[in-house]
Amino acid sequence: MAETKPDKPGFLSRLFGRKAETQPEVAPQTPQAGGEPEAMPSPPATGADDLSGAPPTVTTASPDTPEENKTPPELAGADLQPVEGVEPEGGNPKEPIPRIETEAGPQPRPDVAEAERSVAPAPEAQPAPAEKRGWWQRLTEGMRRTSSSLSESVTGLFTKRKLDDATLQDLEDALIQADLGVPTAMRITEAISAGRYNKEISPQEVRTILASEVEKTLQPVAQALNIDRAKKPFVILMVGVNGAGKTTTIGKLSQKFRQQGLKVMLAAGDTFRAAAIEQLKVWGERVGAPVLAREQGADAAGLAYDALQEAKANGTDVLLIDTAGRLQNKAGLMAELEKIVRVIKKFDESAPHATLLVLDATVGQNAVSQVELFQKAAGVTGLVMTKLDGTARGGILVALAAKFGLPVHFIGVGEGVEDLEPFTAGDFAKAIAGLEAIS
Repeated sequence: MAETKPDKPGFLSRLFGRKAETQPEVAPQTPQAGGEPEAMPSPPATGADDLSGAPPTVTTASPDTPEENKTPPELAGADLQPVEGVEPEGGNPKEPIPRIETEAGPQPRPDVAEAERSVAPAPEAQPAPAEKRGWWQRLTEGMRRTSSSLSESVTGLFTKRKLDDATLQDLEDALIQADLGVPTAMRITEAISAGRYNKEISPQEVRTILASEVEKTLQPVAQALNIDRAKKPFVILMVGVNGAGKTTTIGKLSQKFRQQGLKVMLAAGDTFRAAAIEQLKVWGERVGAPVLAREQGADAAGLAYDALQEAKANGTDVLLIDTAGRLQNKAGLMAELEKIVRVIKKFDESAPHATLLVLDATVGQNAVSQVELFQKAAGVTGLVMTKLDGTARGGILVALAAKFGLPVHFIGVGEGVEDLEPFTAGDFAKAIAGLEAIS
């Protein structure tokens, strides 16, 4: 009879540690009746698989196979039970880590869990709280994009160049492109060229002259918002286009007024947006100020009148009235704003005592038309410039000051309450020119 080769153990045989039973080779002849094919004896175990060309066959283990000669199971998944005293191949746990079943569910094997704990990294130390930044630092960082753009376009003109007609023309163009406005650009160019024509000038000297001329333009409009406590309530009407930040600015101003010991009340006059009403309520809770609100779509002028009555009865010092954001070129919406002003004046002829236009610095030259039309519709008395930290077009504030001469009460360079501060001409001029310290 032909000699047989041992078959390769099948998957289940290797899984359960059983040695494969060899199949006897069947003679090609048909067995005689009543007889059974003769099986060849199994070859001795060698401890290693004999790879043959025959396909694997799943068999049952021989009952007389010694326990110590059984092949240890391989880890086929995370839910297999570990064999006592047998480590996975390589001596280290392989992913996924073996687990054992407990009443609380699958748990890591004790020796593996202990190893994980031994190599677990120590918890990182908590970072120290950041030092609170002063206003000058926040201002210069917020104005970094504007000052960098201006410095690159202006001071770069004078690198190894003398002040000739071509250089001065390039300088004037760069200042106009920086949204400083034509009159301011011409005045700065004349100041830089005075006594220096056909001479070299350092970038630092250019920055100093730039800051000085910008400060001259801004100094007349840098005015604080003074609350007349004899007028109770002192009514502040907030206006501006969509997205300028009116509601957030109201919240920040309320915080500042509360810190001054003033009793503040808010009126949610932006009845077009439910989100604006809810946002103002959140600010009211945060700063401890009552908020008068109506359902979405209510008449904004009627709400303003009710708020005036309520503030008068409660002895409120400052009433801030929010209004819906509206594009300055929409005649119908601007007419509604005019109606709000008329209704307020029916209650108090001197009110609103301040009408603040909130401007988004990122709109650049579009702010000019906003000032023109809102001033006509609502009688704007002062400006608040926000989002100076998100644009390189902060120079527009200089152009607005030169063209309209309206007081600039506050500027914002961030989202925090402390990032809205009273406007100071000298600080702003130095920040926009890229000067690092106040002289």
